[in-house]
Amino acid sequence: MNRNFDIESLAWDKQGGMLPTIVQDADNLRVLMLGYMSREALAATLVSGHVTFFSRSKNRLWTKGERSGHVLELVSLETDCDNDALLVQARPCGSTCHLARASCFPDAPSDGLAELDVLIAQRERERPQGSYTTQLFEAGTRRIAQKVGEEGVETALAAVVQGDTALLGEAADLLYHLTVLLRARGLSLAEARRVLAGRRG
Repeated sequence: MNRNFDIESLAWDKQGGMLPTIVQDADNLRVLMLGYMSREALAATLVSGHVTFFSRSKNRLWTKGERSGHVLELVSLETDCDNDALLVQARPCGSTCHLARASCFPDAPSDGLAELDVLIAQRERERPQGSYTTQLFEAGTRRIAQKVGEEGVETALAAVVQGDTALLGEAADLLYHLTVLLRARGLSLAEARRVLAGRRG
């Protein structure tokens, strides 16, 4: 994240010194909340790395999670085409909504594969007992790679001799085991997706 963001280049005068700010989960792209930033709030966000707003009800700067500890850790920040709105990508430390929900928009869509990637990373760190994912990690990379091979063959066979439901089920199994394999090697599905993005065109 570039901390040398040009604050004065923004169109502060359009809306009385405030810019609407959409906050998005950096990992699964779910919209988390909408707030408003003043110059001071944006400067505080860039300095602290914790997303800070201007609270119109409190009439002061307000860092999300300042009481609950559920801060939003800044990952990136960009403006829209008119320089009068902000899009913040952040990693939430706990629920964002005061109703203890992940998002203030309860049905906000998110990237299911990114959520799977985050969950598998958590399983790799914590190794909860009774978890199939834990069993895979403890079996080692060779066994996980074998499972990916098996699931790849089953997916290919389903495509040739089974119906759509079976194919989708096998494809889901393949994606899951592939994500575990990447994590076992210290990599992530997000990194593989960035490689794909670089191949566009």
